[in-house]
Amino acid sequence: MQSYQLKIKLNKKIKLQIGKLGEFLLKKGIYIYTGSAKKNIDSRIKRHLCNKKKLHWHIDYLLLNKNVKVIDVNKSNKFECDLNKETEGEIIIHGFGSSDCEAGCKSHLKFKLL
Repeated sequence: MQSYQLKIKLNKKIKLQIGKLGEFLLKKGIYIYTGSAKKNIDSRIKRHLCNKKKLHWHIDYLLLNKNVKVIDVNKSNKFECDLNKETEGEIIIHGFGSSDCEAGCKSHLKFKLL
């Protein structure tokens, strides 16, 4: 299994409904999302970067917002949760991308000021 991180820039403060998690106020700044794929990681990343997709994962709700831009993508051979734990940042949305996490991560999305 490979993991990846999306570095996401949010140009302004937004209010966003994220599936069943609820509605959240997201601050302007940089967000790091950590994910993984059992196979075909490039297809998973390509899907994230596509603007036309069915809303399936928490990250889909964020990435389809017009004020959001993915500014960098990094792949890693590290386990998704290990990579996430090494990433500094503030947790804004508990449970984001980590509903199936077995390592106890509170969120796979972290916020950093610009």
